Amino acid sequence: MVYDGADANDLFRRHRATLPVWMPLFYERPLEIVAGAGCTVTDGEGREYLDFYSGISTNVLGYGIREIRDAVERQLRSGIVHTSTFYLIRAQVEAAERIGRLSGIEDPVVFFTCSGTEAVETALLLATQYRDSNQVISLRYAYHGRSFGALGATGDRRWQGRGLSPLRVAHVPGGGRRRGALRDLDDTAYVRACAEELEETLTTSTPERTAAMIVEPVQGVAGAVPLVAGQLSAYKEILDGHGIPLIVDEVQTGWGRTGRFWGYQWHDVTPDLLVFAKGGGNGISMGGVVGRRDIMSCLPVPSLSSFGGNPLSMAAVRATIDYIEAHSLPAHAEKTGALLLQELRRRLVGEPWVREVRGSGLLLAVEYAHPGGSARSAPQMAKAVQEACRGRGLLVGLGGTAHDCVRIMPPLTLSAAQAREGAHLVAAATKDVRES
Repeated sequence: MVYDGADANDLFRRHRATLPVWMPLFYERPLEIVAGAGCTVTDGEGREYLDFYSGISTNVLGYGIREIRDAVERQLRSGIVHTSTFYLIRAQVEAAERIGRLSGIEDPVVFFTCSGTEAVETALLLATQYRDSNQVISLRYAYHGRSFGALGATGDRRWQGRGLSPLRVAHVPGGGRRRGALRDLDDTAYVRACAEELEETLTTSTPERTAAMIVEPVQGVAGAVPLVAGQLSAYKEILDGHGIPLIVDEVQTGWGRTGRFWGYQWHDVTPDLLVFAKGGGNGISMGGVVGRRDIMSCLPVPSLSSFGGNPLSMAAVRATIDYIEAHSLPAHAEKTGALLLQELRRRLVGEPWVREVRGSGLLLAVEYAHPGGSARSAPQMAKAVQEACRGRGLLVGLGGTAHDCVRIMPPLTLSAAQAREGAHLVAAATKDVRES
């Protein structure tokens, strides 16, 4: 069914009347997506788009994937969508076994939730209980979710509101180094300075016991900012020396998006707790934590998630992992992501409004700044480019520490031809805006 513009306007009016004002919508004319196939989606007015946003990095396989649909329909036909975790759920056990093996953590235990935010909150609960401390170390510019504890661990004040939190949080350098005293350092000097700052923070300005450090291997909301080579392993060495667990937040980087099954696998570390969500169900709500048995077993009281690990979600999770492995999607994402990054840079490097094109695998961003070597970010340029991309039939996201980035996160099934087409459309949209 195709809807006309009047219907879209009415839906927008009803959205504004019934949903919170703090729920933003993209575009001057908000978009309703009603159908999808592969890496393309169709809006309520019948227009087709190449999707470079994937529902915020969630539809990792794309749309209309028969294997996922069949798995979900089989579970629906059984009549059992939900039973609660007070009963054995075969699909939950099988998914936990798969994720545990894939995590690389020795003797792993898995707990399922319904979202990434809930998963982060669970990891923080476990770490604070295990270490008997509410002190957490996080990265500057990090984003970990919208709940009370997750927002406390977030290192970007645009998302924090008043900053109230049940945690004490100290922030150390993230992946970007364009600002502050570390901005001109090369990688080796930057990693050394980061390590020194973490050690200094732990020995001078935090309590004697710290619960955990939480890290994104690529800082997604900050604008696809990868940690510098050697940075995470330097942090982990210091944490191990203090007996502090490392939580790796793989909500956006997991399931092959960076070119490895988990983003941390680009670094010489193994996390103590690994948080996952988003793409694991290819759009079906899921999340969870996998970690060391001693940490995962430390709660002194019973706990559960009514809907976490439900039979329907777990059917999707098993089918999604099967598909990722059968089609070698992490390797495909590495190859196609390298092509997309190359094509974006070829078309955009030298563009006066583009400061940087960066990322890992199929988690990329284009950052905009005022021309002439200015350090002044250009959020309005990024927003205008997003609008212009839509006009040309491409959906992209927004992000960056100053909202100055176009975020690019297509399905991992993206073809080389689609990568080239998308890069062309981003470059053409940038030129459209510059010349307007």
